[in-house]
Amino acid sequence: MSTSCFDREDETFIVLKNHEDQYSIWPQWKAVPGGWTAIDGIQGDKQTVLAYVEQVWTDMRPRSLREWMSAQDLVA
Repeated sequence: MSTSCFDREDETFIVLKNHEDQYSIWPQWKAVPGGWTAIDGIQGDKQTVLAYVEQVWTDMRPRSLREWMSAQDLVA
């Protein structure tokens, strides 16, 4: 039985962000998928990068929805 690289305790991860300000973690040795950008200087074990994501990604709504709601004068 193989183990996903996302489940390995010895894996090093980076944090990715897309154009909608959504975040993900990614194994540092894998190519960054299209549409995502690595956040400079943020890498470490899974717990470390997930803590970073939890700290900075406080509004789960995609950027386009936040902008639309702001233009409509809707309350978050």
